[in-house]
Amino acid sequence: MSTGTFENWHGNMLDIGPLYPFVGSEFVMFIICVAFWIAWHFLQWRMEESNYVDDMEVLKKGDNLERALKGEKVLRSM
Repeated sequence: MSTGTFENWHGNMLDIGPLYPFVGSEFVMFIICVAFWIAWHFLQWRMEESNYVDDMEVLKKGDNLERALKGEKVLRSM
């Protein structure tokens, strides 16, 4: 890919050619990025909900909730 020379600024811009690679594929890249962004949020939500459910099960066993409210370490560390 040649970007041409800029010795004459009075030339036609179409003669210079593209100034960066993948010209015309910006919308496709945008759609791909949005899809990855939504997928990341979904996966993050699932992982956090799984951790939350696990923590709630630990707190429901025995007197773990009372111990946690008193300041003792009951849950696993992240």
